[in-house]
Amino acid sequence: MPAAAETKPQPDAPTMLEVGLGARSYPIAIGRGLLSSLGARIKALRPNARVAVVTDCTVARHWLQPAMAAFEAGGVAAAEPIIVEDGEGSKSYGVLEEVSEALIAAKIERNDLVVALGGGVVGDLAGFASAIVRRGVDFVQVPTSLLAQVDSSVGGKTGINSPKGKNLIGAFHQPILVLADTAVLDTLSPRQFRAGYAEVAKYGLLGDLSFFEWLEKNHQGIFAGNAAREHAVATSCEAKAGIVARDEYETGERALLNLGHTFGHALEAATGFSDRLFHGEGVAIGMTLAAEFSARRGMISQDDVARVQAHLVSAGLPTRLQDIAGFTQEGVGDADSLLALMFQDKKVKRGRLTFILLEKLGRAVIVNDVDPATVRDFLSEKLSQKPN
Repeated sequence: MPAAAETKPQPDAPTMLEVGLGARSYPIAIGRGLLSSLGARIKALRPNARVAVVTDCTVARHWLQPAMAAFEAGGVAAAEPIIVEDGEGSKSYGVLEEVSEALIAAKIERNDLVVALGGGVVGDLAGFASAIVRRGVDFVQVPTSLLAQVDSSVGGKTGINSPKGKNLIGAFHQPILVLADTAVLDTLSPRQFRAGYAEVAKYGLLGDLSFFEWLEKNHQGIFAGNAAREHAVATSCEAKAGIVARDEYETGERALLNLGHTFGHALEAATGFSDRLFHGEGVAIGMTLAAEFSARRGMISQDDVARVQAHLVSAGLPTRLQDIAGFTQEGVGDADSLLALMFQDKKVKRGRLTFILLEKLGRAVIVNDVDPATVRDFLSEKLSQKPN
């Protein structure tokens, strides 16, 4: 992973990165005020394409009209927008059917484009719909949350949730463009922004200690919206783009991007994919648990665990099971029920648990065949702790 100092975006010029996948390579444009260039960028990539925007009702209030104006300015024909409810509940079979049928009704053809204008939910949902409608329509990611800009919009993972677990139904379907306008993040609620920050911290912890150290000193600038924000988004995207280029289908290294997610996804499922626990909040708790579990296995020190937890707390993120809204063991699940959800994790191989753990701060490793009894005992202990 490149050192943080290598990426220095200028405030008046977008940072351009590339996900290198041969003939399917695509650009990532990062900068403030880029949404107005969306139509022109699409026109340059696909001169004759029509577009259909998929967005949610909250994003639509702020950014749908500017996006439509950008299409008009760029000479791009646009179908009627498809607007879904916001929140994780839209990553469902029912909403996938609605979006797919709306794209077909709009006569979006294989040489047209779907534009995902929204956070991770919209990106995953619209990307999956574009993967299956007419056996594949290309799409553009226009992420409007911090989490989506630094993580879910890059790499081609699309999908919906199953009642049995997170992101269990989906496909790898790469976009042809990612346009990350950091100005749109100004409309996020503080809680949504904090949740996205967990994925930024993840990149430092899993592969770039210098970036994590930079975040410890500069994360307040990311929240304030100064040049640190563009730097953090660009560094995160550059790290993910490199990993995706080397391991597109998650057969090896890409699994490292799931640091904290085995715990986090189980907690999201246990809380019903609801507003009780945003995805990034689950990741923050999951990364803390992964650090603690790593220390139990003698991989890192308790001082390292305390450092991880202290940084996430300083960013306003939850780090303990007891931090989940309305926490009770009945409302989150006992150790056995959480463990059962972990066995639905996509990294499970031949019924054996795989975890992403920390060999040291700045270096994550894949640990296969983890003893379930050890995980159960660990979860039981964490569930039994008293709230602060």
